[in-house]
Amino acid sequence: MADKKRTDIDWQDVRVFLALGRHGSLSAAARALSVNHATIARRIQSLESTMGEKLIERRPEGYMLTPAGIRTMTAAGDMEAAVQTLGRGGADASPRGLVRVNAPPALAQGFLVEQLSKLPAQYPGLDIDLATDLRSVSLERHQADIAVRIGRPLDGHFIAKALGHLAFGFYGTEAVCQAVEDGGEPSFISFNEENADLTDAQWLVRHFPQARIAFRASHHVAQAMAAKSGSGLALLPHYVGRQTPGLRICPMDRVPPTREVWLLMRPQDKKDLPIRTVADFLQGVFVEQRGLFVD
Repeated sequence: MADKKRTDIDWQDVRVFLALGRHGSLSAAARALSVNHATIARRIQSLESTMGEKLIERRPEGYMLTPAGIRTMTAAGDMEAAVQTLGRGGADASPRGLVRVNAPPALAQGFLVEQLSKLPAQYPGLDIDLATDLRSVSLERHQADIAVRIGRPLDGHFIAKALGHLAFGFYGTEAVCQAVEDGGEPSFISFNEENADLTDAQWLVRHFPQARIAFRASHHVAQAMAAKSGSGLALLPHYVGRQTPGLRICPMDRVPPTREVWLLMRPQDKKDLPIRTVADFLQGVFVEQRGLFVD
């Protein structure tokens, strides 16, 4: 068999590169592909040799893409999409394949899990991967096919569709709310120190600078669980507060402004049947459940 030419790219090398680029560690990439660490390292070395460029650097915080790796990641994601398209949509024109959705943890756990889990039953060939992250993931690097984001997106080179609005309120137990309504000083539940720069945490600090933060957690669903225990008032989006047994809204003279919920996808995916199916489903669900999100 002839030796592989430098310009002949091995698709298996590309698959491994995509996994390592997305997950950032040998262990996570190996688990995702069900291979060992040595295979990951060998495939990356093979692709770098083929490309003639260094694509990934090992750093203390994990494996990071080089500038050449970032360019290659975009092209590799397009290759993956093309390969998946071959099996996406059968003779019955039903969507098939994996669609990766990224959303903030509270929105995923408090709403999207229940909604999106209906799709595989409705479309037996459609698989959903729902990832949660407080920070935005890269659609450009194909870490996700669809991103649901809170706040107007700044990514002008993606298709952005408005899903609806998100309103907030202070929620607590009956005893906690009654104490505040009787004139007591409120104690609050907010984000942990790692996420203290998030919009909601910053708003609370600005408007209640002297208030005690009695409990801190990484996302709204966890904060709602703490509020159920009577730790204080949690500033929650209504879709979390209204669905958490044991909590009621506690009227306050200040609440954050309503925020927008957006769906983002890559322009080249607008005709991809599985991705379009999931995007259309999400738009419909947010319209149907509008009352859960706003005042």
